[in-house]
Amino acid sequence: MTAVAPGATRTAMAPATTAQVVAGAVVVANLAVVEMLFVTSGAGKNSVLTVAKFFGLHAALIMMIQLLLVARLPWLDRRLGMDRLTAWHRWVGFTLLWTVVTHATLIVIGYATLYRMPLFATFASLAVVAASLLGMAAATVIVAVAVVSMRYARRRLPYEAWHAVHLGLYAAVALALLHQMLEGTTFTSSPVAAVYWWTLWALVVGALLGGRVVLPVWRNARHRFRVAAVVPESDNAVSVYVTGHRLDRLPARAGQFCIWRFPGYNGWWQANPFSLSSAPGGRLSLRLTAKAVGTTSAGLRTLPVGSRVVVEGPYGAFTGLHQRTDALLLIAGGIGVTPIRALLEESRVPAVVIYRVSTAAEAVLLGELTELAHLRGAALHVVAGRSRGNPPVRPFDPINLAAFVPDIRHRDVYVCGPSAMTEAVLRSCRTLGVPRAQVHAERFGLG
Repeated sequence: MTAVAPGATRTAMAPATTAQVVAGAVVVANLAVVEMLFVTSGAGKNSVLTVAKFFGLHAALIMMIQLLLVARLPWLDRRLGMDRLTAWHRWVGFTLLWTVVTHATLIVIGYATLYRMPLFATFASLAVVAASLLGMAAATVIVAVAVVSMRYARRRLPYEAWHAVHLGLYAAVALALLHQMLEGTTFTSSPVAAVYWWTLWALVVGALLGGRVVLPVWRNARHRFRVAAVVPESDNAVSVYVTGHRLDRLPARAGQFCIWRFPGYNGWWQANPFSLSSAPGGRLSLRLTAKAVGTTSAGLRTLPVGSRVVVEGPYGAFTGLHQRTDALLLIAGGIGVTPIRALLEESRVPAVVIYRVSTAAEAVLLGELTELAHLRGAALHVVAGRSRGNPPVRPFDPINLAAFVPDIRHRDVYVCGPSAMTEAVLRSCRTLGVPRAQVHAERFGLG
């Protein structure tokens, strides 16, 4: 992390704000073009079909936005973070669902009105038309993915099953594209409209393939990642050191995470996001530290040295890029210490570290954290105990947090840990008047 002048706060626009402004401007500009295409294409003979066409155009644009949100574009990911992009993807997905359902419903009603046919008969007649059948298939897949993505359903499905169903969205995109090629009248209303529309689709699909396929394949072919060492850190935590070719060229920063696969040892579909537990700058190896909470993480202890590793990333906006002041408060909960430890290693500014654990025995990497705190001149507080114990230990209540760090409003706050702890810290930061741009949270999982 690079320090600013003592006592100063960076005045330039925050990277996250810049990314939101740029992304918003791109969406608004293309929305304006789509509206223009709709107006200039002329109204149809049936007002219901005209409205259906309006919803169809916007469903296609929303689908493009959906794809860009999961394309893992480095510029967006470093500034917004995968957790925020995934949350946006979720809510845009439900918007897509209702837009598609409205479009499909109005199409059936419009043709039923136009030809004075019953709704079911109209639906059946449309189902034998190739263009309409493709659109129906795409809509069905979108509805299925949306149902599985609801919290109630997702909590009851294994991650692998949920992920496999969620991949159906790509099938829906392919079906929707074929539907548009056969049915889209707006896109053929003029040569300019057609060039614009299909160029936009080409850019979106290209971005998706580039971020999700080309870049990961290229990085793995270039760096040839292998397991260099496996080091137990405690009874239920282990560190894995991963070496490779020219790792100094990997654009990783302290606080980021990668998605790790160990083919030959685990199934290729088994992937886990683990943070880098040491600052990557100039190192000959990367390190992840994991707690045994699942099949993959529990099995890391017996991972053979020399095993091939497939790495996606680095990802995440939990980095010094977003630092706004010249002082830090780093808060870790449990295994959330891994990115916090890396941030402290990279930092060259005054820092306070709070490490929250249920018992002292669970304080993974505490020895390294203590040594780093000494080297960096940082204050380290290890807080053990249960929040519902007797007496309760609640270091992140506003009054207690302010006692630990009286000048918290003049620091950047980085917090990583269980969701309940993270939310408690965020609430206290709001209560204590810490500017929003100075608060940075890394939440477990990919959303």
